[in-house]
Amino acid sequence: MAEHTYRVLVRGRFADLTDDQRAHLREHLKGFDFLRDGGFSEEGALFFDEKLDFFSYRVILTAEKDAADAGLRRATAAIDALGVDYRGLRATVTDMDEMKINRPKRLA
Repeated sequence: MAEHTYRVLVRGRFADLTDDQRAHLREHLKGFDFLRDGGFSEEGALFFDEKLDFFSYRVILTAEKDAADAGLRRATAAIDALGVDYRGLRATVTDMDEMKINRPKRLA
């Protein structure tokens, strides 16, 4: 089976945050520009807003199969590195190699 390139979006919720954890997470938001930094990347990135309720992790993976599992593992590692609890993780996978690209028709 050939490798494909996948965009994996993992979503979840923070759970039982303490005041110290909230302050720590808000420190991560300083200087963050979602329009500039909010895309998918091969390194993967964790995104959340100041409400500290929901988060998303976005990553581009190259794999033969199980891109959802790999994305969930990477998201779990990123959240664990922050030292916070979470719940309700779910992954959405898009196979970039099988996407249809609609090119504009040339006008004669």
